[in-house]
Amino acid sequence: MKKPENPPSITGFSSYEEIISELTKLNKSKKFFEIEENEYPYWEEWKYKAKDWEISQSKIWSAAKLRRLSRNSIHLSDVTGFTFYFNTPSIIQKYLHELDLNLGGNLQSDAIIPAQEKDRYLISSIMEEAIASSQIEGAVTTRKIAKEMLEKKRSPKNKSEQMILNNYTTMKWIVDNRNTEMTEVLLLKIHQLITHETLDNKADEGSFRTNDNIKVMDETNEVFYIPPECKYILELIREFCVLANDESRSHGFIHPIVKAITLHFLIGYIHPFVDGNGRTARAIFYWYLIKKGYWLIEYMSVSRIILRAKAQYARAYLYTEYDENDLTYFIIYNLKAIKTALEDLKLHIQHKNDEKKKVLSLIKNTSFNERQIVLVKDIMQDKTEYFTVAEVEQRFGVSNQTARNDLTNLVNNGILSARQSGRKIHFFAADGFEQKLMK
Repeated sequence: MKKPENPPSITGFSSYEEIISELTKLNKSKKFFEIEENEYPYWEEWKYKAKDWEISQSKIWSAAKLRRLSRNSIHLSDVTGFTFYFNTPSIIQKYLHELDLNLGGNLQSDAIIPAQEKDRYLISSIMEEAIASSQIEGAVTTRKIAKEMLEKKRSPKNKSEQMILNNYTTMKWIVDNRNTEMTEVLLLKIHQLITHETLDNKADEGSFRTNDNIKVMDETNEVFYIPPECKYILELIREFCVLANDESRSHGFIHPIVKAITLHFLIGYIHPFVDGNGRTARAIFYWYLIKKGYWLIEYMSVSRIILRAKAQYARAYLYTEYDENDLTYFIIYNLKAIKTALEDLKLHIQHKNDEKKKVLSLIKNTSFNERQIVLVKDIMQDKTEYFTVAEVEQRFGVSNQTARNDLTNLVNNGILSARQSGRKIHFFAADGFEQKLMK
């Protein structure tokens, strides 16, 4: 990824009114305000627009910066570089309104996800988030192999699979501990869970870094960012916890989704760990939103959206760092990712419901339960698929006996066959099972 260009200083340029007057003469003032409200461009983007509009690049950037001076501030610490700012242009307000309507509350919960399928969707979404968050940080494996490992409770074979298993364990822990206050101990616990058996030095698991040999670099080893010295980490983390627990009144009310994104950013910016900062940051993002009642976020994989555009994710970090700690760039990027994840979830649920209707039309004369219907659907899509009792137990969040009963019933109905494989029994598609369904 090409390193972003640092914005120029705006000192010594024309006044805001003079620049807007010039834009008005060019018939571009309305467009300028529309772009600021709906795109909030970084310096490099405004630079190219200025060329098209035949106006000084420095002038148009000055107009943007001067317009952004009425902003919210977050003074985390007196440590140099730890005062942050953000604006609330129309694009942010629009996203927050839509997400507030969809991610929280109980009135539409069953309308979005059928009550009887919530456990299954939750386990599946946690798996997806674990896989994608690990892949962002370099885990090399396919989604299919990773999901099979988690579903079948197979031991990880390499570091990449261990990263994914750790993320999965951490996400489940966060869901179960959603109401816990953020403390240094809790943060270290999350980091320990997420880095278990994946760091070069085991002593670094669940520990803050104690040296300054940390630089954020790209693939060519170009330095993009140097985190604060390790001597400041404890102070910064204490202030981070105050912010995360909503105990500080110095910055006023911050919308919960904006604060979750800010906490995500701060872990990356403070960089308190030798490794695993990104995975920990995204886990904290989930912890805060779940704690604040945005229940639907549990069923969404935001990291899967980030994975599709890793370079844009990195730029959003860098734009904030290079433009006077303006968090607005990072907030807008993440709001877009959350919105896309929400749309993906709705499409996924609609797709699954359509599939379910097709399967139901085939098995309308049976007494199969919801879990069995899903298993039947799986073997209809892939006849080489097989199941184990442990996998069904894990996948649907049911007891060992319930999982065993589900599979045995499908065997008795001629849908599955069973075969001993070592200490486990594999359940796979029986010959001619489609004909039995059609009866």
